[in-house]
Amino acid sequence: MQTAAPAQHKVTRPRADALRNRERIVTAAREMFVEHGPDVPLDDIARRAGVGNATVYRNFPDRDALVREVVCSVMDRTVAAAEIALAESGDAFEALERFVHTSADERISALCPMISSTFDQNHPDLEAARERSEQVIEAVMERARAAGQLRTDVGVGDLMVAVAQLSRPPAGTGCMDVDRFVHRHLQLFLDGLRAPARSVLPGTAVTLEDLRQAD
Repeated sequence: MQTAAPAQHKVTRPRADALRNRERIVTAAREMFVEHGPDVPLDDIARRAGVGNATVYRNFPDRDALVREVVCSVMDRTVAAAEIALAESGDAFEALERFVHTSADERISALCPMISSTFDQNHPDLEAARERSEQVIEAVMERARAAGQLRTDVGVGDLMVAVAQLSRPPAGTGCMDVDRFVHRHLQLFLDGLRAPARSVLPGTAVTLEDLRQAD
């Protein structure tokens, strides 16, 4: 007696055009959140993305979901920039520089406060993106430190605070107008991170745990 073959479960994958539409929505939302803040009408985002309102709501049931996706995608791209730089050159400090400058280009200091002030900071997607970002940058900094490239008295928290402060102002306040200064000042900061250190910093290195306790 022959046994019946097990049922085959078909895996449904998003169509290529659906993925492109989702990416267009995220890109348009990122641009408009930076220009106008998180309350920009979703209809305006749909218009800039070149899709219908129904497509936006099919991908993102509410504003929280869209803001969360934008912030997660920005964190993923900044980390990917560091990983690519490290793979291309093997130079940990160069990877650190790429992360810092990409963070500014992605407007991470304008977007991340939207999460802390308005939305669920403990959503699993956000926590996963944040954890991956922290792990990669900690590893890159440790590698640069071990190679004698990075001064020993700075921590990941120092880096994050400086990037946020130097690439302000926040969303919706003309942040596009200061672009000509941002990368110049970030590079001055990065040069100050290089070993050997030319000064003694007051206090101790700021950790990620220090930043969490300060929130």
